Amino acid sequence: MSTPSPDSQSRPVLVVDFGAQYAQLIARRVREASVYSEVVPSSITAEEVAAKSPVGIVLSGGPSSVYEPGSPELDPAIFDLGVPVLGICYGFQVMARALGGEVANTGLREYGSTDMTVTGEGGSLLGGQPESQTVWMSHGDSVSKAPEGFEVLASTSSTPVAAFGSKERRMYGVQWHPEVKHSEFGQRVLENFLHDTAGIPADWTSNNVITDQVALIKKQVGDGKVICALSGGVDSSVAGAIVHQAVGDQLTCVFVDHGLLRQGEREQVEIDYVASTGVRLITIDARDQFMDALAGVTDPEQKRKIIGREFIRSFEAAAEALVLEAAATDGEPVKFLVQGTLYPDVVESGGGTGTANIKSHHNVGGLPEDLQFELVEPLRALFKDEVRAIGRELGLPEAIVGRQPFPGPGLGIRIVGEVTWERLELLRQADAIVRAELTAAGLDDEIWQCPVVLLADVRSVGVQGDGRTYGHPIVLRPVSSEDAMTADWTRLPYDLLARISNRITNEVDGVNRVVLDVTSKPPGTIEWE
Repeated sequence: MSTPSPDSQSRPVLVVDFGAQYAQLIARRVREASVYSEVVPSSITAEEVAAKSPVGIVLSGGPSSVYEPGSPELDPAIFDLGVPVLGICYGFQVMARALGGEVANTGLREYGSTDMTVTGEGGSLLGGQPESQTVWMSHGDSVSKAPEGFEVLASTSSTPVAAFGSKERRMYGVQWHPEVKHSEFGQRVLENFLHDTAGIPADWTSNNVITDQVALIKKQVGDGKVICALSGGVDSSVAGAIVHQAVGDQLTCVFVDHGLLRQGEREQVEIDYVASTGVRLITIDARDQFMDALAGVTDPEQKRKIIGREFIRSFEAAAEALVLEAAATDGEPVKFLVQGTLYPDVVESGGGTGTANIKSHHNVGGLPEDLQFELVEPLRALFKDEVRAIGRELGLPEAIVGRQPFPGPGLGIRIVGEVTWERLELLRQADAIVRAELTAAGLDDEIWQCPVVLLADVRSVGVQGDGRTYGHPIVLRPVSSEDAMTADWTRLPYDLLARISNRITNEVDGVNRVVLDVTSKPPGTIEWE
C-alpha cells in the first residue's frame, strides 16, 4: 500500500506521463526547484486532476507520434481548469493540437544538441535568457502553427515553432527537453514556469518531508507494533529512522542475514545503525533458508521473486517471535512492515505509466500475494538523492547516508547463474578487493556504485603459475548516476583497474579474468540481473 499525500503536498505539480521515463526525470527536476511533484498517467481525467488541486501541470515527452493510432491523448477539459500548464516535446504537440494549433509530420528530425533562437521577449518562460542557446531535441513531428492567442517564443533551423506561450492563460510549451542536463538553460525554463508563471513558492524541503511523513505514519500506525526490514543501506536506514521518530519503541528493526551479503556487512549494520539511532535491532540468521530456496535457480526474475518471498517469510517469523515475547503483556500481533522502497524501484517493477516491467525489485514486484503486513513506505515517492538529504537532516552518520547503493537481493543477483556457497565466497572475496581499492584511491564519493559480477556459467582459459586454468570471469561495473533512472559508466584510472585485476586474479582462487562493463543505462541496467 502507498501512503496518502501529506498535507503540505496536497497541492502538487502534476507531471503527466506519456509513456517515457523522462516523466520521472521531470518530476525530479521540479523537486530540485523545491516544489513537490507527482507523476500521473496520461489517462487521467479533468475531474481527477481537479480533485488533486494541482498548482501546475507539466506534460511529459513520449515515444509516440500524435498521428499514430492509439497514441496517448489527454482529456482536453484539463486545459479549461485554469491551472498553469507546460508542455514538453510530445506533451507540447498534444497541447498544440488540443488548443487549436497544428502539428505536422515534416520528415525533418532533430535529435541531440540543437541550436535554438529565442524570438521576441520570450515571455516569462524564456525571458532574461540568451537569444542563442543549445537545447536537447528528440522529435520527428513538429508544431507548425501555434494556437490562436499564443505567441511563438523560439525557433530552430528545422522547427519554426520550437516554443509558444500565452501569458494570459498561463500556458507554455517547448519542443526540446529542458529536464535534460544537455539543455543549457533547461532548469531555468522549469523554474521560470514554476515560480514566475505558476507563482509556486520554493518551499518543499527535506525537513517538510520528515514532518509530513511523521504525521502520516502516526495516523497510519496508531499504537500498533511495527517491524522495519533493515538492510543497512541508505533507503531502509532512513525509512527506519523516520518511523522511529514517529512511533518510538513501537518499532523493532529486523536485519535478515540471507547469506548473500558482502564481507563484514552484518557486523557493520549491527554496530553503525544501533549506535546512531538507538532503535532495537534483531538479527535473523536465514542463510540456509535462502540458499535452499535458491537451489537450482538461474532465471534472474525468479531469483528476485524468491528472495522477496523469503524476506517476507523471515519478517513473519520475526513478528511471531515478538508476539510470543510480548505474551506476558498484550500479545498484540505485528501489523506493519516498514520498507525503504524508492520511486525508481516502483518504476522499474512496472509501476510507472506505460512503463514495462524491467526487473521486479524484491520489495515491489517480488512481494508474495499472501502478504500479511500493511506496508509503511515513507520514501516510496522519493529519489535516492532526496533520501540522502533526509538522512542527513535526521542526523544519521555519513557512513550510512553516503553509503553506495547495494541491492536488497545482495550478491544473489550479482551471480549470473545458480547461487551456491562456493560461488558466493568467491564473489565476496573479489568484491572486498574492489571496495578496498576504490576506498584507497579516494573514489568512494565519485562513483554511484560499483557492482562486482561473477559470470558463474561462463568459463575462460587462462594461464597461472605456468599451468592452464579454466576459471570464471569477474565483471567490474562502476557507474555514475544521480537517481538510478539513468547512469553512465565511470572512467576509472587505468593503473587502478590494473591493480584491481592483478589482485583478484592473484588472490581469488577460481578467477582468471577481469573485464570492465562500459555500458550506460539505458540500454543496460545498473545491475546485471
